Amino acid sequence: MRSVTRSRGGPAAAARDPELFEEFYRRHVDAVTRFVARRCADPHTVADLTAEVFLAVIDSGHTYRPGLGDERAWLFGVARNVVSSERRRVARQRALDSRIAGRRLLAPDDIARLEEKLSAEREGRRLLAALAELPEGERTVLELVAVDQLSAAEAARALGISQVAARVRLHRARGRLRKLAAPADTPVPTPPVTYARSQA
Repeated sequence: MRSVTRSRGGPAAAARDPELFEEFYRRHVDAVTRFVARRCADPHTVADLTAEVFLAVIDSGHTYRPGLGDERAWLFGVARNVVSSERRRVARQRALDSRIAGRRLLAPDDIARLEEKLSAEREGRRLLAALAELPEGERTVLELVAVDQLSAAEAARALGISQVAARVRLHRARGRLRKLAAPADTPVPTPPVTYARSQA
């Protein structure tokens, strides 16, 4: 059973201390990269957005409250905002060919590593595509629980809503998703949900 992640290098401390930031980054970079890879199919974008998530920690680390839950859930909330912001940016500038100029060049090894993660998260992207027809509030809770493996309580923290609201949205989302189920040969998984985990 996963325990709550707390350490001397939490978000607030990491935002102030470069050494603790490096520790925080190493502890969470793989989880954040997977989170972004489930939502983006381009390795350059995954690399850029993962970096942006950790840059955002410097600005928002002071908002983290250790007593309210897992720092990973808080970090996924930051990552979700970064990904949403990128989607809005792309929608506004879809007709412009400016992305290449602002893109960080990746070494072949970096691209290969990110392509492996993209391949591993293909099923996650398929599920997210199936969720696209749900109302946004319900969809975001189900994404965090069914795809990103947070508990309902952790999803509530990531979204800044109450646990009751998260559970209601989750219940409604799962009901709607069953009605929107994919054909029998490509079923959309709706795994049993654990609403809370122990914080031993």
